[in-house]
Amino acid sequence: MGHFRFLTAGESHGVGLTMIVEGLPAGLPLSEADIAVDMGRRQGGYGRGGRMKMEADQARVTSGVRHGRTLGSPIALWIENQVHGKDGPDWPRLMALEAVEGPVERVTRLRPGHADLPGAIKYGFDDVRDVLERASARETAARVAVGGIAKRLLAEFGVTFGSHTVSIGGVVAGVIDEVDWAAVEADRVRCADPVASAAMIEAIDAAKHEGDTVGGEVEVRVAGLPMGLGSYVHWDRKLDGRIAQAICSINAFKGVGFGGGLANVARRGSQVHDVILPRDQWASGRAWQHKTNNHGGIEGGISTGETLVVRCAVKPIPTLAHPLPSVDLDTGEEVAAHYERSDVCVVPAAGVVAEAMVAIVLADAWLEKFGGDTLAEIRANHDHYLTTIGPRALE
Repeated sequence: MGHFRFLTAGESHGVGLTMIVEGLPAGLPLSEADIAVDMGRRQGGYGRGGRMKMEADQARVTSGVRHGRTLGSPIALWIENQVHGKDGPDWPRLMALEAVEGPVERVTRLRPGHADLPGAIKYGFDDVRDVLERASARETAARVAVGGIAKRLLAEFGVTFGSHTVSIGGVVAGVIDEVDWAAVEADRVRCADPVASAAMIEAIDAAKHEGDTVGGEVEVRVAGLPMGLGSYVHWDRKLDGRIAQAICSINAFKGVGFGGGLANVARRGSQVHDVILPRDQWASGRAWQHKTNNHGGIEGGISTGETLVVRCAVKPIPTLAHPLPSVDLDTGEEVAAHYERSDVCVVPAAGVVAEAMVAIVLADAWLEKFGGDTLAEIRANHDHYLTTIGPRALE
């Protein structure tokens, strides 16, 4: 049984981010260009801060690939932090590996909504920078790079990903069954509803003018999954549980739903549960099909073969241009919260990060189900499985 797993290391203003990815089979075509598209998408979106204009993230593959194909060994990636040494403060000194002579400015003004206070207390720090550098959402650049690799594996089997903005600052987009993904990528807030998009931009501008921030909701859709990923037999093998944990591990993500999400709780069961269609109503080439997809492509912790639909709630960024009142770590006295360059709204880019984490979970579930040491072996296992999933009397 194969597994896809990864580790990241690095700080927001350190020299860069390191990733180690393990579990990919040998023989998968892979290049840095496969990762570059999503790296650029993560840095876009209306409401982002100044850092996105200072550096164009590039993930370099430094091991595990030879002549354009994976070797089956761990893959190492590197993303240089180009703002290191360029952006205001003396970052090389502040983030130096070795001890430095003379005083170093400490951060002691705690920021509500960040890891500052619990992190400093947990690890015994007297400088909040020891917390905020790793707790920063800068680490999501590493996740998007790893997610690009996961997507490359799944693309071999026709699995496709998309995400779009559902709401920002209380402005909610209309329900769109068939999303025009090209139009979403061209939209400044990655919204499929142009009327709502304009209102979302106004909400971001209003928050920026007042030194505030706004959150919202994004939706990830994944097409082409077979029935049978995940399992009902243990809590930690349920596909929806694994996805929910992955999504809530992303900075600022505070809620996850599937299909109709929380709206389903207000409906009766007869309006929620997805009726299974008889064989004469299945689409060509499909084995089993549902009339609706209110459960978002997962039942009992297992993929159903329908489009996976994941709804994700993103809180407003807690670093405010007009800081909230807070407390100093040294004295416990009231102060204004620390401020460091930040975004007004990350919701458009958050969809790209959510895609990456969903892809990572699905790659793991895919290898668990169809695992092998080579891409050819995984393909053979997958193709054979598809011959077994029709109505039992017809096999």
